[in-house]
This record gives sequence, C-alpha cells and structure tokens, in this order.
Amino acid sequence: MREDMDNQYYCFTFIAMNIIENCSLKQFNTFGIEANARYFCEFFSFSVLRSILCEPKFRNIPKLILGGGSNLLFTGNFNGMVLKNNMSGITLLKEDDTHYFVKIGAGEPWHRVVMYCIAHNYAGVENLSLIPGSAGAAPLQNIGAYGVEFKDIFEELDTVNIHNYEMIKFSKTDCQFGYRESIFKNKLKGQFVITSVTLKLDKVPKFNTTYGAIDKELDTMGVKELSIQSIAQAVMNIRRSKLPDPEKIGNAGSFFKNPEIDKAVFEKLKSQFPDIVSFPGQNSHYKLAAGWMIEQCGWKGKRVGDAGVHKDQALVLVNYGNARGQEILDLSRKINDSVKKKFGIELEREVNIV
Repeated sequence: MREDMDNQYYCFTFIAMNIIENCSLKQFNTFGIEANARYFCEFFSFSVLRSILCEPKFRNIPKLILGGGSNLLFTGNFNGMVLKNNMSGITLLKEDDTHYFVKIGAGEPWHRVVMYCIAHNYAGVENLSLIPGSAGAAPLQNIGAYGVEFKDIFEELDTVNIHNYEMIKFSKTDCQFGYRESIFKNKLKGQFVITSVTLKLDKVPKFNTTYGAIDKELDTMGVKELSIQSIAQAVMNIRRSKLPDPEKIGNAGSFFKNPEIDKAVFEKLKSQFPDIVSFPGQNSHYKLAAGWMIEQCGWKGKRVGDAGVHKDQALVLVNYGNARGQEILDLSRKINDSVKKKFGIELEREVNIV
C-alpha cells in the first residue's frame, strides 16, 4: 500500500552526508572479506537516505543496502554505493487482547530486538535468539530457527523505493515469504530499502520446544517451568555450542539451505542411505539436513588455504584469516558438486553473493 507524504518527491540535498570513497568493507561483513566500495555511507534517518538516493552523482550507480553483513559474501569490490542502514528504535505501537504490535527500526541488531521483547514479555521471538544480522534483514531472508520463522511473527514493514523515493508498506502477503526467501530476494531485489518492521507478538506464549535439542537442553538447565526466557537461553546455549562466533572466526552462519524433496525421492534416498537425517516438511515433503550430507562427503573440518568448512558444523563455511570471497565461493561449488554426485541433490546457497 502506497503512503503519500508532503514533499515526497523533493530532495533535500543540504542534509549532511558523510560519504567515504574507496571504503574497505572488511569490518562490515561477518566473513571478514576484504573488499572495497566505490562509495560508502551510513544513514540513521529517512531524510539522509532520501538525500543520498536523490543526489544526481549517485542516482544511476548500483546500490547495495547493508545491514549486519551477516548473510553475504563479497567476491570482489563493489563498484557503486553501499548504504549501511543504522535506523534504530523499538516502539510498542499498540496492543489488543491477545497481541503486542512492536515497530522496530531496520538497523537494530536482531538479537537486541529479541532480548528487548523477552524483557518485556512479548512472546514469539524466543526461538530466534542469537541470530546475527539486523531487523531489516530478517524479512528479506525470512530468518528461521528451531521451528519458528520470521513470517510467523510478522505484521508489516515499511520501505523506500530506491528509484522514485516513495514510501511503501508491505503486508505479509505482499512479502511472499518462503523458506529463507521473500520478494525482496528475487522479484524486487535491489529495488527497496526496508526502513522498519512491525512484529505481532503474543501475550500468552505458545511454547515451541520440540525442534532440535531444545527439550534436552532445558532438562540440562534444570528448567521445571517453561518460560520464554528459559527457551531463549536454551536456544542461545545450543547455538553457542554448535556455531562459530563471527568475532573469532569469519563466517555467515549456514551457507546452504536444507533442501526439500518429495516423498518418492526421499524414500529412494532412505533406501540407499538409512541414516539420512531429515525433518517433516509441508505438503508431504521432507527437508534434508544439508550439513549431514556435506559431512558424509568428507568436507567437515576440511581446509583449503584460508577457506574451510567448520570442524563442528559442516553447514558453516569459514574464513580462517585472509581468504578471498572467490575462494570461499569456489569451495562451496566443490561441496555442492560432491553432494550432487553422492546424493543426487543440488544444494542452494542461503548466503547472498555480491
């Protein structure tokens, strides 16, 4: 739905813009890849964003919107404008008998959002604890973990059209969410800047503990009475035990999606590989554990130069120090080739390649 606003089509170029030329992006991506942007600018408000988009010098060059940099891989320099979204703020818009509606600036770190909601007893986000990245990237990726996806708690989001500077609101239907997918990753890729997201959170929690090892971790923690706080802590404990910290070793979390296959293909694979790890999917489909297949192909812990596969989680590719993005991409292609050869399954990247 389009929103009209006063002076919508006028550009206020007098607003101060701290634009850096030939800027290193190493500190802005969790892989720690060395790449440069022709131009780089951080924005904290719609006014600054609009000024940049309207500036004739930058109007017709490629643009990349950057959040936490936790789900992308730079394979070279970016010959355009990188815009770092730092729009912040968390506000309770309204509430009804059953839900809280919380509006969040797209530049807010996602885990900070989760911790804020838990502190205020807004339920529904607890299974999404400790996921890196920004709130604005959450709908783009339709992030998910431990049986919950972003779309399950989503109400609407606000955007700015990069080309005509209009402010447009998107509903859940408009976003066309899929498994780690949204309209912003395909049909509308690179056309909009997400400026805020609004979540619809529960007043009465609906606990989801059956996925993964949450129940086991809760037992280990000695939890007798479930709460969103205890579930969040269990999820954080599990993630810290399984996934490498980007502050210590460069990575972007899960590099590949878990592939979904139909029942006939699954039964054939199950007869060949009785131990294959799978999860029930939708419409009689099955989701296969990509990490298990990668491990079966001998990649877990393998290192090629400074690019490698993590020793504890085969789904995570890592930069041991000075790997180039192209080296990590090449490694991912070799992994995919070997999985396809052994299992007949084509893996799809979750990480965005730039």
